[in-house]
Amino acid sequence: MATTLSATSQADTRSSRGHLGVALIVIATAQLMVVLDATVVNVALPHIQAALGFSGSGLEWVINAYALALGGLLLLGGRAGDLLGRRRMFVIGLLLFSAASLAGGFATSPTWLLAARAVQGAGGAIVAPAALALIATTFPEGRPRSRAMGVYAAMSGAGAAVGLIAGGLLVTYASWRWVLFVNVPIGIIVALVAPAVLPATPGRSAGRFDLPGAITGTAGMAALVYGLSNAATSPDGTSHWGDSKVVAALAAGAVLLAAFAAIEMRSRHALLPVRLLRNRDRIGAYLIMLTVGTAVFGVFFFVTLFVQEVWGYSALRTGVAFLPLTAAMFVASGAASALVPRIGARPLLLAGATASAGSLYWLSRVTEHSTYLGGLLGQTLVIGAGLGLLMVPLQLIALARVPQSDAGSAASLLNVGRQVGGAIGLAVLGTVAWTVVADNVRSHAVAAAPAAAYRHALAVGFDRAFLVAAAIGVLILLIAIAAIRMRRADLEGS
Repeated sequence: MATTLSATSQADTRSSRGHLGVALIVIATAQLMVVLDATVVNVALPHIQAALGFSGSGLEWVINAYALALGGLLLLGGRAGDLLGRRRMFVIGLLLFSAASLAGGFATSPTWLLAARAVQGAGGAIVAPAALALIATTFPEGRPRSRAMGVYAAMSGAGAAVGLIAGGLLVTYASWRWVLFVNVPIGIIVALVAPAVLPATPGRSAGRFDLPGAITGTAGMAALVYGLSNAATSPDGTSHWGDSKVVAALAAGAVLLAAFAAIEMRSRHALLPVRLLRNRDRIGAYLIMLTVGTAVFGVFFFVTLFVQEVWGYSALRTGVAFLPLTAAMFVASGAASALVPRIGARPLLLAGATASAGSLYWLSRVTEHSTYLGGLLGQTLVIGAGLGLLMVPLQLIALARVPQSDAGSAASLLNVGRQVGGAIGLAVLGTVAWTVVADNVRSHAVAAAPAAAYRHALAVGFDRAFLVAAAIGVLILLIAIAAIRMRRADLEGS
């Protein structure tokens, strides 16, 4: 009998591990789709412009429509999962995302495509917080949850690079429409498998929905992201920070978010429960994620421009150049998930912040005469490792000791930090880079070789942006030192 019970226990353990493995694949694939779609269309923009007749200024909305809907609706998507059931909303979000991708792939006009991209963003805003919250409710505390967070972190961080590679391959060997069509079969398969492998989380009464908070929070986030997206100085050196639409959007965002905060402090059924912000470690994690987004995601954008505009890389070669960063992130995320139960989160955050700041400073030394092996490979490897060490403990801290009823809201705040941080990074680093580029062109223009002079100006401007990003990396380290005090035992009991 003892032998039979032992065999049964071992079989149950193997079955449970297999079940959790499939659940992790489902969650990680969904998260990869959401992050990847922020960049996968980038390399297809010239083809989209030629096919649908976008104007130069209108083309940027192919990116902005997705980013605005995603950033604006994240808080609402996270709370919807808490109230209506996370698995249910996860599946609904995936199906909405897939349907919008299908519609966008068949677009015959700019308006059609922009509407589809906005609906894609709405689907992503439902999926992203639900995916992170489902890890907390599906995987047992300790090593299994840390390992799952490691895979989730790798997908979240590597999605931008994978998007560039996938976009380059699809545009080169298929059509720009396939950067959207490719989501459809993947999204449908994941949505069909999810109910079988993810636990059903009970929802609460739909009547407890914070409508005033939803309106002010969503509108405030969308206005903030819109204002920041349009604020950066142009490549010709023209500053947009004083433009009326930028000022109006940022002012509206500030007023709406202030109103949102006032509503949430008084609401009995708040969209963002104030109790989540009473923990110093959790606030520290959100601030670190905001600064990571500011420093790193702007750098992705400018490294992409650097290798294409200065070194003359093709879109596909650019994507391949990011593979080492992606690999380093996967390895570091796996190492972080194994180390968190042993040494806790704080040492990993300090190591990741130090590596990120140092690698960004190192990156600021690259020139137009550098080579990939000597001037970029090492930096991208260290940046990837630093990100991997940061992302896993940040996610664990953000969800540590959070009641299951608030897991979606806690997860959405982390995603909001990354999204808003990315918008701030593009605005601030873009202003620094293009201002320096314009000044350098005016003061060092060489009539005999204008192309070479412009490449030099680009290198100088981008290097200055990387240096500012390195300073933000130091700020990440300071926040981690000052704010993070969570003990290893607190994470194990989360």
